[in-house]
Amino acid sequence: MNIILLGPPGAGKGTQAATLVAERDMIQLSTGDMLREAKNSGTEMGKMVAGVMDRGELVTDEIVIGLIREKLEGDAKGGFIFDGFPRTLAQADALAGLMAEMGQSLDHAIELAVNDEVLVERILGRAAEAVAAGGTARADDNEESLKIRLMAYYKQTSPLLGYYYAKGMLQSVDGLGTMDEVKASIGKVLA
Repeated sequence: MNIILLGPPGAGKGTQAATLVAERDMIQLSTGDMLREAKNSGTEMGKMVAGVMDRGELVTDEIVIGLIREKLEGDAKGGFIFDGFPRTLAQADALAGLMAEMGQSLDHAIELAVNDEVLVERILGRAAEAVAAGGTARADDNEESLKIRLMAYYKQTSPLLGYYYAKGMLQSVDGLGTMDEVKASIGKVLA
């Protein structure tokens, strides 16, 4: 089974993806992780990624699709979880084309629906807890960064909700429940 997790920054996509990896033997395809892995791999694709990143440029959709292609050619195990990709309608079309070309399909696009005010409170609380425990908060876990990240999400990524709804693939779950509640809701979608 291949799924996409959608939702704004801090909605819990990474947490839920980790659970699916552990419990369903799925493979998480996080674009950030794939880019870091490729940059350090020494492969031709890796050298291309390293060059782009070293110049401070954005990695093109073609490069990301190439990295995803490499992952899809490997062992599918329990399926793939797309986390952080697609972010735009053009990327969604490119992913659909790649999946069709490789004889695979996307089964569900799962939105972790959240209330923005509650989400900001949760993330700022997470940052405060990390500091109180003697650790450090993520650099982007502050109110100004969150507003910028949320605006980028709504401008670029939220149109994907309509895209996948029109394809009959969108399922929405309450992303503000406890981790176990969200996990159970996702489980119902995947049942």
